[in-house]
Amino acid sequence: MSYLSLSDKDKKDMLAKIGLSSLEDLFESIPENLKLKKPLNIPPALTEPELVDYFKGLARLNKHQEFLSFLGAGAYDHHIPAIVDYLSSRGEFISPYTPYQAELSQGTLQVIFEFQSLICQLTGMEIVNASLYDGASGAAEAVLMADRLERKSRVLVARTLHPEYRQVIDTYTRNIGVSVEEIGFDQRGVVDIQDLESKLDGGISAVLIQSPNYFGVIENIRKVSDLAHQAKALSIVAVTELISLGLLESPGSLGADIVTGEGQSLGLPLSFGGPYLGIMACRKEFLRQFPGRIVGETADVDGKTGYVLTLSTREQHIRRERATSNICTNQAWCAVRATIFMEALGKTGLREMAEQNFHKAHYAAERLGQISGVEQKFSAPFFNEFVIELPVDSSSVYRALEEKKILPGLDLEDSFPELRNCTLLCATEKHSKEDIDRLTSVLEETLKR
Repeated sequence: MSYLSLSDKDKKDMLAKIGLSSLEDLFESIPENLKLKKPLNIPPALTEPELVDYFKGLARLNKHQEFLSFLGAGAYDHHIPAIVDYLSSRGEFISPYTPYQAELSQGTLQVIFEFQSLICQLTGMEIVNASLYDGASGAAEAVLMADRLERKSRVLVARTLHPEYRQVIDTYTRNIGVSVEEIGFDQRGVVDIQDLESKLDGGISAVLIQSPNYFGVIENIRKVSDLAHQAKALSIVAVTELISLGLLESPGSLGADIVTGEGQSLGLPLSFGGPYLGIMACRKEFLRQFPGRIVGETADVDGKTGYVLTLSTREQHIRRERATSNICTNQAWCAVRATIFMEALGKTGLREMAEQNFHKAHYAAERLGQISGVEQKFSAPFFNEFVIELPVDSSSVYRALEEKKILPGLDLEDSFPELRNCTLLCATEKHSKEDIDRLTSVLEETLKR
């Protein structure tokens, strides 16, 4: 949409239409002491060449291309095929980024339908929406959905769920009468089954776990789902690294009732935190309590295939205050990129990418484990992330490695005080053997000082 500025006459005509004489009259409800009485402190306008040079200068301040990074923790650096950028940047996709009237565009509806179909195959579920803001809001929406379905007041959430996801869930639930209780983890880095069993009773609406979990460890989804079902509760599984499903069995086939997660791995760059893509899928019997949009395939009067907005439960549609969600931006363009990414790789390509992640992470864990004093913290199977425990203060190690332009991972102590001097590392298909060997040699040299 192009920007057309308003002339002084345009402004006067608009104000006269609503019975006002000045722009200040629009803000008379704001207390005087809160109003800014001087111009904004912003620099003067730049010419186009000056503006381009300015942003080039800012870009040069970014160090991401100079540093070797092993950060993960819910945001993953994967290879994005060139076709994803090329196709998703076409005007047909860019212009309806947030199509409030998606039913007017057959192309938009078709790509959302294909996105839903692919995510169904990936998660092993029957229906998928399009879509939610990100993985954190997806997890919170799943908790609210379970509460509506089961009409109980308590939810069990694994401590191994991403800490930021747990914070968002707390924000969503703290004032609506839903109690969120935490399930601990054992020495292997997975959900403590004894703790889970001790907290499961008839008042639990759902059990929410993440797999691979925040420590990169693969949870026993089947065991947790069976225990949840025995207590008449729903099983919710969050997946922050969807590439893992190219190799691991789908949550749906292991008993999950609702699958939620983050789609950033599927063709979305890291981008300093967004925009990302919330994934949510469930069994078809939960359709009426499912937030977001669902696109369906049908045929028109001439028998030609057509796509329609089958279900939309967002608040600005007819359900209004009875809507299942207040999500009001359709992440359609992010879903487009994810669709192109999945279709470009196909089943074979996705599995190959997942296998590379698995093997490179295990090679990294093996090499780092050969350093004297470095221990792998958890023994359970992992995908492309793992936790190591350092023999010295981790902050000093981080500073030393950063001087060598290496980001060794994420310090876990802030979110998990019990994991002092523990680091969460991630290795993806983009890490070479030389990258991992370099991390190992520099860390070994640092610890010898």
